[in-house]
Amino acid sequence: MKTRSAKQKGRRLQQNVRDLLLEALSEYLEEDDIRSTSMGAPGEDLLLSPLARKLVPLSLECKNQEALNIWSAHKQAESNSKPGAYPTVVFKRNFSDTYVSMKLSDFMKLLVERAEQLEI
Repeated sequence: MKTRSAKQKGRRLQQNVRDLLLEALSEYLEEDDIRSTSMGAPGEDLLLSPLARKLVPLSLECKNQEALNIWSAHKQAESNSKPGAYPTVVFKRNFSDTYVSMKLSDFMKLLVERAEQLEI
């Protein structure tokens, strides 16, 4: 695959994740609260406004690859992660569903935070 095609494939996933987040949180967010970065730009793949960061405390690394090294993807997510954000990898390959991967300890913290917000 040519570099240009690979970047387009990755960009599509970033934009899809952005659109899904904006749709799911449309009651709270404006369209410019989550932006997809240009391919090859350093840092997170999706830039979140302060409000979006409160609602989505994730640092998202998007990978649309047939052969993914999940460990290097997590390392990249961790190195790009903003303080207070959980490093998270969103990944897929051709003709597959899209998946999310994060450390179990971070997932457990998110569950506890959610339960505390519900004040059960």
